[in-house]
This record gives sequence, structure tokens and C-alpha cells, in this order.
Amino acid sequence: MEWAIELENVERHYPMGNEVVHALRGINLRMERGSFWAVMGPSGSGKSTLLNILGCLDRPGRGRFLLAGHETGRLPDDALSAMRLKHLGFIFQSFHLIPQLTVAENIALPLHYLGWEAKKSFKRAAELAERVGLGDRLRHRPSELSGGQQQRAAIARALANDPQVLLADEPTGNLDSATGEQIMGLIEELHRQGKTIIMVTHEPNLAARASLRLHLRDGLVESIEGEKA
Repeated sequence: MEWAIELENVERHYPMGNEVVHALRGINLRMERGSFWAVMGPSGSGKSTLLNILGCLDRPGRGRFLLAGHETGRLPDDALSAMRLKHLGFIFQSFHLIPQLTVAENIALPLHYLGWEAKKSFKRAAELAERVGLGDRLRHRPSELSGGQQQRAAIARALANDPQVLLADEPTGNLDSATGEQIMGLIEELHRQGKTIIMVTHEPNLAARASLRLHLRDGLVESIEGEKA
């Protein structure tokens, strides 16, 4: 079995004044390549901290995190950034598109950091825009798009580097129900195409569409539900 994500006794503590916040208290978890996970839990359960570690935006205080078989904890910052760029794509609730850039330029942004030349990057961006239904919006800016179109552009950007793992943080949180349904359909299609999806959500109806549901509470794994639990 090929693991996309492996966490071994991962802890993360934060000093806050005279106290220490125990955000993660010893997480042991393996996520198979090509699986679809929903991460749930109340506020303060550790969801954001876990997502930051999975996204190589933070490091465990203790324990080991392996991404595609590579331990990340001792990597220097530039090597960690390279791991993030190679293996991960991010979909955010608030889209995080750069307003001054066109759709094509936003989608191609990861390729700029990978050193692609402009013509090749634009071709890749155009292909991805077509894939998510934005083929006629390449030269529009985010302010000229609807919320659903902005999220589609963000998904295309997340796919630019052809990552194995997509991290989605409340991907439909700023969308109306009909548009959110369209975005969830797109995420499910990406899963069927072999992407590993890890989606943080507080909505049980969305979590039910994932194959596995990870419930966190007080920095611990409370339960795992689903087809392989």
C-alpha cells in the first residue's frame, strides 16, 4: 500500500502568555494515496494546526510527518518549500487569488516558482482553465468573476503543478449551495482521477461525500469513519 501521508505521534504546542496550548497531542495517522478524507471537529480541536502541518506550512513539535514517503521535520525551509511545491495543491475558502493578475496568470503562478517559461505556463493554465470551465475567462481578473468562478480558478491553480495531494479548507464556505454543489462535484471528479483529497469542513453533508471522515477533539483523533476505517 502506498501512503500519501504518514503521521507518527505528532504533537504541536504553542505558548500563549503563561500557558501552553496543546493543539495536537499525539496524532498517529496514515492516508492512502488516492483516498478522500474529510477532517471535522469543533473549534480548537486541532483542524487548522493539522492542515498547516500537512501543507508543510508548519512543523511538528514532536513526532514525524512523512509526505510521499519523505520525512519533512528536519528539512531546511527551502527544501520544505520545494516539497510543498512538488507534492501539494491548496484550495482555500477565500480563494486567495491575486487581484492584479488575470485568471491565466493566477493559475500559472506555481509554475513561475517552478521555473517554467511563460509560453509553456500559459498553455498549461489555458488547459486547466478549460478543464474547470473557465476557458473563456483567461484574461479576466478575479473581480470580474463570480464566487464560483473564482473558486474554479483557485482549483485550477492548485492543479498547476500536478500535485498528488489536494488540501481543501472549507472549499465551499463562501459559496451559495448551488455553486458549492458544483465545486464539490469538481473535487469528487479530481478524486476519481486519482488525487488524494483532504478536506476540512464543518458540514456533515459534505463530509459524508468523502470516503473517510477523521474527527478531531482536543488535539486527538476521536474517531475515523468510512469504508476503510
